[in-house]
Amino acid sequence: MTLNSEDAVKKALGIDSFREMSKEKMLAFAASMPDMAKEVRMKLIEQIPGFQKFAMDAINVAERTFKETLSNEDKRGERLNDSMADVRESIKTQLADPNISEEHARFLNDKLIETGTIEAESQKESRTHDAQQAGETRKAVVALAGIGLVAAIVLAGGKVMLGRGPQA
Repeated sequence: MTLNSEDAVKKALGIDSFREMSKEKMLAFAASMPDMAKEVRMKLIEQIPGFQKFAMDAINVAERTFKETLSNEDKRGERLNDSMADVRESIKTQLADPNISEEHARFLNDKLIETGTIEAESQKESRTHDAQQAGETRKAVVALAGIGLVAAIVLAGGKVMLGRGPQA
């Protein structure tokens, strides 16, 4: 169903005016954007009070969640690296003992190698997780773009900037 007029959109949303839309109606409006004619969609985006902010807030939440997740993963990785460095330092100290048996030295060397393997696996898991998070964030922004929010915000923002004239 294509919504070809403002009245058709109002009817679909069950509202009388775009001036005082609840958050729920704002979400319903955003979800119905793919069904709107492009001209109607762009006109309404400019008219609806707070919609551009609402859309930018949605994009910012997705971006902030992604950044926070990356930051937490970085901290986790740093803690693991610090722990493994402590273990390696302890092993090196034991290996430096001139009275160490050959069997114990082999055991410690195996443990030293194991710390590297643990770190490498952790980094691999972290990269996989980061890629998944980036994919989820990208999907969220693409979904917003798919309903015209990103394009509309850029267009509306561009009009605002053009309306202001050159900045000193």
